[in-house]
Amino acid sequence: MSPLTALLTLIAAGLAFAYWNTARAAAERAGMLGRDACRAAGVIWLDQSVHANGLRLRRGEDGWLGFERSFRFEYSYDGIDRHIGKIVLRKGELVSFVGPVMPSATPLDLH
Repeated sequence: MSPLTALLTLIAAGLAFAYWNTARAAAERAGMLGRDACRAAGVIWLDQSVHANGLRLRRGEDGWLGFERSFRFEYSYDGIDRHIGKIVLRKGELVSFVGPVMPSATPLDLH
């Protein structure tokens, strides 16, 4: 193996590890956000996991390109029904959330 081939192999391995590491960190962050949202809304977080379902290259607020990762999770209000939630992260930060919300009381105007 020539030195150039060895160097290119090391660079490729480093890039693959960096991609895997950031993907894993994003999945852990999405799981934490989904679990916390379900707990706050008083619903059941089903399967105790999130599933990656999208990866896009997007420009961030700072103008730099970065990965935008989408995850889905399932939750239930009564243990029988199933609803799908969605979390979108860009550079580890939450940019979109669709899912359970905290219950709130709305005052009624009876006049």
